[in-house]
Order: sequence, then C-alpha cells, then structure tokens
Amino acid sequence: MQELLQFLQTTGFYNFNLPNTIMIIAGMVFIYLGIVKEFEPLLLIPIGFGIVVGNMPGLADQGLSVDSPGSVLNFLYFGVNKGIYPSLIFLGIGAMTDFSTLIANPKLILLGAAAQFGIFATFIGAILVGFNVLQAASIGIIGGADGPTSIYLSSKLAPDLIGPIALAAYSYMALVPVIQPPIMRLLTSPKERVIRMKSPRIVSKREKIFFPLIGFLVTSLIAPGSAILLAMLFLGNLLKESGVTERLANTAKTSLIDIVTILIGLTVGAKTTANVFISWDAIMIFVMGVFSFCIATAAGVLFAKLMNLFLKDKINPLIGNAGVSAVPVSARVSQTVGQQYDRSNYLLMHAMAPNVAGVIGSAVAAGVFLSILGG
Repeated sequence: MQELLQFLQTTGFYNFNLPNTIMIIAGMVFIYLGIVKEFEPLLLIPIGFGIVVGNMPGLADQGLSVDSPGSVLNFLYFGVNKGIYPSLIFLGIGAMTDFSTLIANPKLILLGAAAQFGIFATFIGAILVGFNVLQAASIGIIGGADGPTSIYLSSKLAPDLIGPIALAAYSYMALVPVIQPPIMRLLTSPKERVIRMKSPRIVSKREKIFFPLIGFLVTSLIAPGSAILLAMLFLGNLLKESGVTERLANTAKTSLIDIVTILIGLTVGAKTTANVFISWDAIMIFVMGVFSFCIATAAGVLFAKLMNLFLKDKINPLIGNAGVSAVPVSARVSQTVGQQYDRSNYLLMHAMAPNVAGVIGSAVAAGVFLSILGG
C-alpha cells in the first residue's frame, strides 16, 4: 500500500493544479486556432502542443522539463537559447525570398524602415512601464512581427522572457489579417486606396546576385550586431539566385526550415510554463506587443502618405502596412484590402518590396540593440 501510495503521488493527476490547467487550455486554444481557424498553423500547432507538454504536472520532478539539465527538451532548447534556430530560419527565409520588386523600386525600402518606428516607440514605452532596458529592447522588437528575430534578441538580452515574447510575436503574426485592415482604413482616404502603381521593371539576374552581397555588406556595417541573422538571410537568397546551388536552396526553404520550425515551436512552447506566463509581466508584454504592432502598421501607412507629397508617381499607402516583416501575410493583406475598393488593382507585387525590407529592417533594429546593449 505504501508503494502504491508513493506511485499515486508521482502521477500527474495527483499534482494537477489550477495554473497547469490554465496553461494546458491556453495550449489547446493555440492548436484550435491553428487547425480550425488556420491562423499560421505551422507555428501555432507546435507552439500550442509545446505549451501542453511543458505544463504537464510532474515533468520537472522527473527531470524532463526544458529547465532540467540533460533532458531531451533541455538539449533541444539549446538551439533557441543560443540563437541557432532563428538563424537557420533566416537561411530558409532568404532562400524563399524574391527581392526583385525591392531592387526595381528601391525607394520602397523606406516603408520597411518606417515600420520599425513601432519597435523603438515600444522600447521607450516598455521602459516607462517598469521594464529594464534589456527587457524593453526585447519587447519592442515584437513590433517587427518577426518571430525568429524576437527570439534571437530576447535569447541574448532577456532569456527569462523568451516564452511570453515569442508567443506574443507569433500570435500577432497570426493575427495580421485581423489587426491591420482597420488601421489601414482609418488612415487612408477612398481616393488613396485606389491609387494604381506602375508595374515594376524587369530585374536582371546580375542584379539579383549582387543584391545579397551588397545588402549584407551595407547592413552589417550599419548594425554589426545583426551580422549573423543577415548573413543567413542573404546567404539563403544567394543560394536561390546564383542558379548553381538549387539543391541547397531547396533544402534551406523546405526540409531545413520545416524541421527548425517544429523544434523552435515545441521548445518555446514548453518553456512557457505557468510561473512565467501567468504573471503581470507576461500580460504587459502582450499589451506592449499589440501596441508595438499597431504603431508599426500605422507608421508604414503614414510614411507612404508623406512620400506621396514629394513623388510624381504616387504610392498606394495601403502597401505601407507591409513594412512589418510578417512575410508574406502582411503583403497579402495589402492586396486584400486594396481589392475591396478596386478589384482590378493588384498591389501584392508592390507590397512585397516593403515586406522584405521589413525583414531586413527588423534584423537591423535587433542588431542596433545588440550593438548598444549586448556588451
């Protein structure tokens, strides 16, 4: 009977508590959103399942949690903690990205830069509400709507907040089609929404090959702290555009990025335990995250309107929302909202320019924080 009682005391049923229940339900909600609502299922399903796994009662007692030295989850989490997984995801993103529209119309890079205003505005806001400077920088980067960059920066500056920051970043990436359209409509007039932009010129293969080389040199000189992320991004793109490394490019944008996405989702979810997530700091991170995302969207749209004051060939300000780096979801939102007012107006190819610029911009912003605060 004593042995039976001892066994019962080690079971999850015996150790179940309210915080475990809340977090497991939260994980189920993420899985539901991924499967039923199809909100970024490649991200939300592994994250949701990871939350369920990480919050099973008794996991830490058995030495199986993310924080248990030598456990499987602990070894897998090494890739998050050291910034390996985000870097590999950037390699895959680079191999999938076509920079042609940005090369053809380089002034649109300014929209990607403008959208990063949300990052720095939230950085200041997070300090004002009580976070320290390292935590504030990690929270601010959520405004870039770039999950890998958010994880990379927080792993360097605020590793204790990786779970809530990653969840906030990926949640808002999934909710791009819900959050952005009202802001875009509010800040544009009916006349601006139907502006037609000229078709971009044809970009030569030579330009496509030189772009990742020049892009890496310039951006890394601006923000050396972002060199690793940018190196992986531009290497992936060079593999794609060179025409002689098709196998490597295909591996980077398919098998590799899929494997890493599973691992990063599972381990980040497992790291998001009740004692971390059910706290005032976590609530504030989600509030500041949505604030950052809204500011970034508004800044992109408003800067496009500002540019139109000086341009002969006008920019449809609806593409300004794509300055956040949720590729290609935010560019699709530009297209969707634009076609609600003119079905024959195709904005997707134009929106991809600030969209990919936003990827670069958020990485540069993270590099700026690392260069200043990392030491």
